[in-house]
This record gives sequence, C-alpha cells and structure tokens, in this order.
Amino acid sequence: MRCTTAALMVALVAPVMTSPARAANDAEVAKLVGRYIEVDTLGGVAVAVYIDRRTLFFNYGLADSTRTQTVNSDSLFNLASVGKAFIATLLAQAVKHGELALDDPISKYVKELQGDGDITKVTLGQLASHTSGLPRVPQEPGHRGLYKLPDFLRYLSSWKADKGHEPGKQDIYSNAGFVLLQLALVKRFDKPAAQLMNERLLTPLGMSSTTLPVPTANARGQLAPAFKSRAVQGYGPAGRPVGAPGDLQGAFDWPGTGQLYSSARDMAVFLAANLGALPDQRPLQEAMAFAQHGVFTVSPRFTQGLAWQRVQNGNVTIVDKNGGLDNTSTYIGMIPQARLGIVILMNRGKQHVTKLGRQILLDLTGHKGGAPSEEGNDGNDL
Repeated sequence: MRCTTAALMVALVAPVMTSPARAANDAEVAKLVGRYIEVDTLGGVAVAVYIDRRTLFFNYGLADSTRTQTVNSDSLFNLASVGKAFIATLLAQAVKHGELALDDPISKYVKELQGDGDITKVTLGQLASHTSGLPRVPQEPGHRGLYKLPDFLRYLSSWKADKGHEPGKQDIYSNAGFVLLQLALVKRFDKPAAQLMNERLLTPLGMSSTTLPVPTANARGQLAPAFKSRAVQGYGPAGRPVGAPGDLQGAFDWPGTGQLYSSARDMAVFLAANLGALPDQRPLQEAMAFAQHGVFTVSPRFTQGLAWQRVQNGNVTIVDKNGGLDNTSTYIGMIPQARLGIVILMNRGKQHVTKLGRQILLDLTGHKGGAPSEEGNDGNDL
C-alpha cells in the first residue's frame, strides 16, 4: 500500500482566504480522495470525510490478506497516537467542569511523585501539550524490558529537568507524558482508564466500536474477543505482517496503557463532535474546542494544543493529530472554519498520512496552492 506522492511534495503556499468546503457531490469527493490513495494486495485504508454537513465513507484494500477480508467502515484499527486526542478531551472536559486545572502539578494527583524531584514542577497542561520536558519514552541505560507502573514511578522520581528538558520551555513529543497524564486522570477520578473513557466520552457519543484493551491483573491486557474479531491485520512498510490482529505495542505495561482501537464509523462521530456538528453534545464539544486551542507556539506555522496541533498553511488553519506504529498509520484532521474534516486509518506502518490528509482537506476547500506544510510532531509511538 502506498500514497501517491506527486501532490505531496512539501512547498510553501501563497496566502489564501479560509472558505467553507466547496459544494461537492458524493462522486466528486470519492474521486478526489481516491486520487491520493493506492493499495496493493497487502493492506488497506478506511476513510471518513465530513463535508457539507454529511459524512462519507470510502474503503480500499484488505483488512487481512490471508483471509481476503476487505476493509470496511466497521473494521477496527489501532489508533496509535491519535488516541492522545481522546485523553486530551477527558482533560479538557474535567477543566471545563472545574474538576481540575491545567496548572495543577502532576504530584497533586499522583501522590507517589510528591517530594522535591524535578517531576513536581510538571503540570497537567504541560503533559497534554508536550511541553513537560519528558522524553518520548523513559531513557535509562540499565533498564530492560517494558515498564511496569513501579518502574515508571521510580524513573519519574529520579528524572532530571536539564536545560534541554525544562517544563514549559520547549516542545518535546512525549508518549511518557501522556501515559502519566492518563494515570493522573485515573487517580483523580478513582476509575480505571477504560471506565473513565467509556462513561465520560464514548458512551455519550455512542461510540460503541471504540475500545481500550481489557486489562488483566497487572498488565495492559488485550482486546475483548468481539472486538478482536473485527481488528485488521497490521503490516510493516514493505507489506510484511507484523503481529496478530489486535496486538498492542509500546513501552508501558499495566492496566489501561494499551492503545485505543476504533473504526472509521466511530471516528467519524468523534470528528463531527470536534467540529461542533452534534447539536445534543454542546458541553462535550465545548471541551473539545478548548483542547484544540493553541497553548504553545513552536514556530510561526505550528502551535501545539492539548494533543492537537494547529498548522498554518497560508491563511488556512488545519487542526490535526496523527499516529503511527510499525503496523498502523492514522490521521484525523480538520479545517474548523470550513466545518470540514477527515479520518484516515491504514493498516500499514510508516505511511505519509499527515501530508495526505492535509492535502485532501485543502483540495476539498477548492484551494489550488502547493502541498501542505510538514510542520508538527510525528505521532509515531515507537
């Protein structure tokens, strides 16, 4: 599977006025999306587009080549770092409800981190905006294997904030930071991560095909059988199968630390909610808008929000989040002023979904400039 590259070369674009998504019938949207997506016999793509107050679904290729199962809008994909947008939504919702504050130190909720260590300087807002100073994953020369919770807490307690890793001073993409943020939310509300996600976000939105793994006593667990049967087979960049359908990855191994799985149909609901298009979900949508708001300026064209990134392409603002493992590539992006958005789920690793998604968004506004900026964080979890 590959993305066409002719229209994806990086280029500066001339300023344009942000405008609503151009009126387009289903066939026109299908033709435009299909122009950028090619698949071979290994792997597939599920796409959802929100445009003109409607959602369109497009599916390409195979969910599992050995069983010749085709991708459909209910196939389950590992969201990788796109799941961070869900954690950020829970944080924003709690802030809007007055249940906590972005400036709260992490040690207020994770009591094991109280003391005089540098980690006590880190706030919830810094964790959510990748400005905590924490690295992508824990870096300890002597540690082997996955991090259990006691290992992680020990690492954090001894972590040093040097000049290149000062809380609130720089943009450092951190999976460790979001694992710690989720842990703080779990402790604040005294509920497991899956229960918290379901009660406060998934159930209100009716997202019944979005799930965290079922944890075991002291590990991150695995997908429940009903979900695992719908999970796609993941493939590496060259098309080699990687793991089994529903496999979880990452450096952390305790309940709640597995990746979120979802379908294009469910992600279309999450997309519409983030665009403020669900009239019966106003409080939740206000929290989502709060999470999208820029909180740290990285460059003139890139501002980091709470998980979300805001990228300027001329006068067009794209709000998006990407994700990737060695067997999955995911993207959700929006042009809020145009009430336009897209979700792209691929079961192959290291694909150019960010450039692809941004280009399709710009094309759907009728923008005729160059390719989209590559600014922003890479959402790869490995």
